[in-house]
Amino acid sequence: MSTISTVTVKVPATTANLGPGFDCIGAALQLHNEFKFTRNDSGLVIQVSGTEADKVQIDESNLLYQAFVKLYEYIQKTPPSVKIEIKLGVPLARGLGSSATAIVGGLVAGNALAGSPLSDMQVMELAIAMEGHPDNVVPAFLGGCRLAATGLNGWKICDLTWHKDIIPVVAIPDFELSTSEARKVLPTEISRADAIFNAAHLGLLLRALATSREEWLKAALQDKLHQPYRKALIPGYDNVETSALAAGAYGMVISGAGPTLLALTDNLHTQAVVTAMANAWKQEGITSHVRSLPIDVQGAVIL
Repeated sequence: MSTISTVTVKVPATTANLGPGFDCIGAALQLHNEFKFTRNDSGLVIQVSGTEADKVQIDESNLLYQAFVKLYEYIQKTPPSVKIEIKLGVPLARGLGSSATAIVGGLVAGNALAGSPLSDMQVMELAIAMEGHPDNVVPAFLGGCRLAATGLNGWKICDLTWHKDIIPVVAIPDFELSTSEARKVLPTEISRADAIFNAAHLGLLLRALATSREEWLKAALQDKLHQPYRKALIPGYDNVETSALAAGAYGMVISGAGPTLLALTDNLHTQAVVTAMANAWKQEGITSHVRSLPIDVQGAVIL
């Protein structure tokens, strides 16, 4: 029986897909949500602080709490009554893995309060099952840049080298885009040519991330599975992309399901790319928060 009464988990934001890596590649970023679980005797209490706190459910429908309960259901135990304190740092419904932070945070906290009956792999597989795809929850849990693929008996997770000279820049607009809406616009079938295109560019992306070769990165971020369809949901997409490239970005992609846009650049051009992307969206009448974010190599941590 666990004697732990309180556990605090910090989980990083993620950027998924990276162009051709649709639903299989993601990277953790140094932007975090923090979740504190404390056993109590007075029923579920959820307190939320930070930007957009008023948008978070504070009852049993809260995704963080649902993940916590899911852990206990899996180990066939009754979840304890808890007070949950949420500190939000990751914006909601922007393509930065806010739901993945909740799923991972709830499962990790639940496992800790239960006395850690599950292995890391078991917790991660539960997270993938809850999210429906691995590209956000895997890097949120493990940190770094990760590729996930199904094997003969479960998921196979591969850590990918991210060259230190490649700088991610995220441009977060002041409007939301739900993952479900972004999935509705995707075709149910693609051509053989498009499948070959994405397979080739995914292979190139893996080498480009490891080496930071400019000509490889510029080609590798192209995609034909999701971005051509989703970009219409993001006002000003073409203007932001043109501006980012002109300022020195290797390329620009949709972060997750969007609407956040991710540019990759080098140290020399980082500030120019930040300024250019912010100004481009300003020209469209859209307020945005643009910043460079280093890769988070820790993943979910218990503080």
